[in-house]
Order: sequence, then C-alpha cells, then structure tokens
Amino acid sequence: MAEGGGGKPKRMMVAIDESECSRHALEWVLANLRESLSSLPLIIFTVQPLTDFAYLTAASLGSPPMELIQSVQQQQKQASLALLEKATEICAQYGVVAETITEVGDPKEAICEAVKKLNVNLLVVGSHGKGALQRAFLGSVSNYCVHHAKCPVLVAKK
Repeated sequence: MAEGGGGKPKRMMVAIDESECSRHALEWVLANLRESLSSLPLIIFTVQPLTDFAYLTAASLGSPPMELIQSVQQQQKQASLALLEKATEICAQYGVVAETITEVGDPKEAICEAVKKLNVNLLVVGSHGKGALQRAFLGSVSNYCVHHAKCPVLVAKK
C-alpha cells in the first residue's frame, strides 16, 4: 500500500448516492485514474440520510409504531447496500477491487468525517449541476466537501 506523509497509507474515496452524477464520478475515476488505483486503495462510500419521521407521526396520529420505524430504516439500509453492490460490480468491470462503507447521517458531514477518520488523500464526488439559487437554499454536498474535507476534492461534472 502506498504511504503518505507521516507513514499514513494513501487512500482514494468516491462518495456516491443513487444519482446518475455519482455513477459518472465513479466511472470517471475508474477510467481516468486507473493507474493510480493499482497503488491506492479505493473506498466507495455512501450515506443513509437521517430519516425525518415527522410524516410517520402525522400519518399515525401520534407516535409511529416501532415496527414501522424499523421497517423504514431496514429499507434504507437495503437500498444503500444495493447501491454499494452495484458500484462494486462497476469497479469489477474495470478490474478494480474496492472497499465499501455505508454510514447513517447528514451526507456532507458524514463524508467529511470519513475522509478524516479513514486518512483519505483524495475525495471524488459528483456534481448534480444545481444552479446558484438552488445551492443557496438547498446546499450542495460537493460544495461543502470542497470547503470542509481535510484532503483535495475532485468534483466530477457530467
């Protein structure tokens, strides 16, 4: 494994979600940074967003049954695992073996925390192509990561 400054292993991480932009970012890395991947371990990272159960509370006229909450959480987990499985298949088409990780939380914060915790040297994210007005109100995961991740960030635009 390649070593970075201070003896830390070098790692590359691609943060993905279910969007076409994320898939493009992953495929861009595999096509354009393939030689680097022979010496840098690749991490595929996804985040299960925190679920707002307010709609369940309103729909159930009080606190939702625990079984319903657990069912929603289980479905989110299965969706994340299916997403990572698909990403692993895409990597295999390029002859790359990747480590997969899923976390629960706010995507932008979870990604930046993982970069720090996993000693990532390069973070790759996709860009959804939101305009300035949408970014101002909704925020942008890629923009947040560019400003807060503790490593270089490559934003792969489609």
